[in-house]
Amino acid sequence: MNDINRDDELIAAASTLATEISPEQDLWPGIAAAIARPQGSRWTPMFVQAAAVILLIGASSSLTYLATKDRVQVVEFVPTGLVFEQASFGNHYALGVEYQEAHGDLAAQLDEELARLSPEAREDVELNLAMIRGAISQINEALQKEPDNALLQDLLLRTYHEELALMQRVGGLTQHVMSRKDI
Repeated sequence: MNDINRDDELIAAASTLATEISPEQDLWPGIAAAIARPQGSRWTPMFVQAAAVILLIGASSSLTYLATKDRVQVVEFVPTGLVFEQASFGNHYALGVEYQEAHGDLAAQLDEELARLSPEAREDVELNLAMIRGAISQINEALQKEPDNALLQDLLLRTYHEELALMQRVGGLTQHVMSRKDI
């Protein structure tokens, strides 16, 4: 019953409120001026955005070009003797001719480069090569048991790559040492 009395009081208070509110001033001149004002072109923001995108693409392409243009390393050498080693890829596969040629060329160059190194450095290089070649042998043995193991295949390819990289680094190391003039 208390709620009914409260509702009646609220309805009575609401009925005393004004039903219309007039604006304090005449708003039409401002509205008319806004309508009459010329609108900006809708195309201008799109052209600005397109120009920004083109500028961004151009700048990033230029930076990428500048960052990568000096990283090309051309190494020329004439092999004096070829050492052929069959590289395998598990039980059923053999690496490509390009790898075989690169490996043979680097192996021939490696013999010459090792002769230029000190006995301690030569021993370190030969130890590292022996470890890599031992790992290649072990991975090939595992691949004979599991020829479809993608992890072993990837590991074998990476190990072959590491062997070639080490052979290349030895060649670059001796060329750098031999070209120094300040020693």
